[in-house]
Amino acid sequence: MGCIRPQRETAMDDVEEIKKLKARYFRALDTKDWDLYASVFADDVVVDLRKAGGLLYHGRDAFMAYARDMKIVQSVHQGHMPEIDLTGPTTATGIWALEDYNIWEDGTQNHGWGHYLETYEMQSGHWTIKTMSLSYLRVERSFGTPPMVAGAGKVAHLRGLRPVASG
Repeated sequence: MGCIRPQRETAMDDVEEIKKLKARYFRALDTKDWDLYASVFADDVVVDLRKAGGLLYHGRDAFMAYARDMKIVQSVHQGHMPEIDLTGPTTATGIWALEDYNIWEDGTQNHGWGHYLETYEMQSGHWTIKTMSLSYLRVERSFGTPPMVAGAGKVAHLRGLRPVASG
């Protein structure tokens, strides 16, 4: 049985839906839920990673091919302090402060702080990311003692909408 989406009544409803969209973006990326991750983007999304040392991607399929091929063992992304402006009934812009931590297959790690600059478009009654640009203010690279990683050994992480502690 699916969730019934309440009718949008105010601009703040749209702002909250965009915040939830970005929360799904981060959760799907960090859990490598590629179907959910793809669902947050418009079909014709443009993703610009050039200021972060990457490439420019046109279209969801092209960007998802890149995302699925990233050699990340584990990532932790958090978005903070959203500045969301509705620019029309079905369009918006957003700026998000970002902190991320990545562990790569080759053992390298990086911890970064920066910003996402985005535009959003409502498609079929749901907000999607239309354009996304990433830039970093600072990136630290470190080596040393392996970190605790959820899913390794006896370490677990909560899953689902209503996680329940198990004994």
